[in-house]
Amino acid sequence: MAKIDALRRFLLPCFFPPAAGATATATSAAPKKRLSTSLRDDIETTAATKCDPTQDQDSPQGSPATTPDSATPKFAAAAVMAAPRPSKSMVIGTIFGNRRGHVWFCVQHDRLRTKPFLLLEFPILTHQLVNEMRFGLVRIALECSRVELGLCPLRSIPVWGMSCNGRKLGFAARKKAGDRVRFMLKTMQSTTVGAGVIPSGFGSGSEEVMYMRANYEHVVGSSDSESFHLINPDECPGQELSIFLLRSRNG
Repeated sequence: MAKIDALRRFLLPCFFPPAAGATATATSAAPKKRLSTSLRDDIETTAATKCDPTQDQDSPQGSPATTPDSATPKFAAAAVMAAPRPSKSMVIGTIFGNRRGHVWFCVQHDRLRTKPFLLLEFPILTHQLVNEMRFGLVRIALECSRVELGLCPLRSIPVWGMSCNGRKLGFAARKKAGDRVRFMLKTMQSTTVGAGVIPSGFGSGSEEVMYMRANYEHVVGSSDSESFHLINPDECPGQELSIFLLRSRNG
């Protein structure tokens, strides 16, 4: 009899559901929604109200007092006013020049291409730059304040006023890669990071060419400012070398 009574207690509710009063009690005892869930439901209801043109404007869902995202325009205005972040990329930079000549700076996106996207001739001599680099810090600033060049692309400016570590040295000039520069870049295609000397007569003219090739971080701050920062290999001592392109629109 005990087994029959136990089966009755388990099986009878399956065939004879409880009364309405018991159902109401079970419903009232159900757990309440979490605060985050209720807020999410309110937001979805408000969004549906805004999308439905037939919704009564005087209904409680459309009242400003119950709109949870009424502060959204403030955040949108703050996002519009925020300054854009500078973009960064890695490029290959080569500093080269004859022992008794001027220094050249060449920038490439791809070492296999012999046409650089920026080629500058500096007024500083090669041995002078080598002496500056012995102290571990070299900062070259190229500045342009000509009003008529205020709208052209920054890397298309033909002439720059140059200073190295705070000392004015003259003017740097943008150049086009000739046959000699292209041949030299083709010679160094297999080199990503390194320094050396190209012997005289090996496509470099009558004098040997000293070069230093490395990866640079290219930072575009705005349409009026860009910079290139030397990335040192892990096994080499720290050498800070930065080249800045700055344009002033005030004249």
